[in-house]
Amino acid sequence: MTTKLFGVTVGKMNENFTSVVLAASVFTLTVGYFSKRLLKESADRDVKYPPYIPSSIPFLGHAIAFGKSPIEFLENAYEKYGPVFSFTMVGKTFTYLLGSEAATLMFNSKNEDLNAEDVYSKLTTPVFGKGVAYDVPNPIFLEQKKILKTGLNIAHFKQHVKLIEAETIEYFKRWGDSGERDLFEALSELIILTASNCLHGKEIRSMLNEQVAQLYADLDGGFSHAAWLLPTWVPLPSFRKRDKAHREIKNIFYKVIEKRRKSGETADDILQTLIDATYKDGRPLTDDEIAGMLIGLLLAGQHTSSTTSAWMGFFLARDKALQDRCYAEQKAVCGQDLPPLDFDQLKDLNLLERCLKETLRLRPPIMTMMRMARTPQTAAGYTIPVGHQVCVSPTVNHRLHDTWVERMEFNPERYLNDNPAAGEKFAYIPFGGGRHRCIGENFAYIQIKTIWSTLLRMYEFHLVDGYFPTINYTTMIHTPHNPIIRYKRRKQ
Repeated sequence: MTTKLFGVTVGKMNENFTSVVLAASVFTLTVGYFSKRLLKESADRDVKYPPYIPSSIPFLGHAIAFGKSPIEFLENAYEKYGPVFSFTMVGKTFTYLLGSEAATLMFNSKNEDLNAEDVYSKLTTPVFGKGVAYDVPNPIFLEQKKILKTGLNIAHFKQHVKLIEAETIEYFKRWGDSGERDLFEALSELIILTASNCLHGKEIRSMLNEQVAQLYADLDGGFSHAAWLLPTWVPLPSFRKRDKAHREIKNIFYKVIEKRRKSGETADDILQTLIDATYKDGRPLTDDEIAGMLIGLLLAGQHTSSTTSAWMGFFLARDKALQDRCYAEQKAVCGQDLPPLDFDQLKDLNLLERCLKETLRLRPPIMTMMRMARTPQTAAGYTIPVGHQVCVSPTVNHRLHDTWVERMEFNPERYLNDNPAAGEKFAYIPFGGGRHRCIGENFAYIQIKTIWSTLLRMYEFHLVDGYFPTINYTTMIHTPHNPIIRYKRRKQ
């Protein structure tokens, strides 16, 4: 009896103890939850987040409106919300920094705070390959950029002018004396030829037939909205073409690299620069790294140069008087008989350079530059949370009415004197800025100025029935829509 009573008593004590523990746990968790909510709400009241543009469409958010007319969308948001604002697209939150002051955050930031790999690696790695660009830690990428930059020097540029001029003359023989052609398509092909000749070396350029050109086109197809939004394993036809082209182009490069190494011969080109280069720790670049960097060097600049060259052609075709002045400048600087171009003459073609600068202002090839916020960031008094995709739009910055006079007009003369944006560091950013500035900027200027110097000597250009191309927003690079131009050979 005593044992039974003792057991019952202990059992009730255990039950009571368990109940007390459970009750205490529930009470503690409840208090903790509400305390956390109250603390968060209190903290949120102390933090000023960017204005948020609401949307009634779940998940997609503003993707449709933005995709239809991104520049108009951003300019309207700037007018309503100011230089910093956030909105959602396809389940992701984007925070835009518009105007030179707000853009300072991105261009002065450290990669560990606003990270580039988190945004771009998904897009670039299948195209360039693993082990280069955004597929490596940022310090390694910076070393790779520094190696490439050593090959992009004035001594090489002086050689490049002759190569680009010869490629341009040879390519446009197929156009004949007059007609109407797709200018963007022609310049896209020419840019690949000239860039390969200048940057890859004679061996790789000699292999550039129609089949290899198609491989480049298939590989270039990897830079798409689908590649940015979808996983890389999705079996899209464009993804399969991209991956097949990547393998085949790399195999071509491997053979050239092996032949150059075995021959013991050297050449003054970027291929040789990469073969001879080493990292800080003394390790040489592998053949796979060299091939990936050669692909990146070609395709990263191809979009910029081909798109800008095409837009520049249409701006000149629209303004006959300006086009005639650019032709007259060729004779004034280079000589009445228009001898072959050289680097020193190219530097003195100031009007042509102003036309290029103004083209890059109104039609920068990259509409948005992005980073991922890994730490909270502050811009214009707002705190940007971790996980936001932080963006700057060169296109919008280049036409803000409170910075640029006659902002929508193509006016190369604005660069003759101090232009309104001269004192604003990031008001003009076609090639980025700060530590993130594009290393290929100088080569792009040489390439485009040489091509258009040659074309202006060969042809007069006109719009077809007054049509000036609209902007194609369906591609990541904003190309001209229906870019057909009329041309007629000049009388020498």
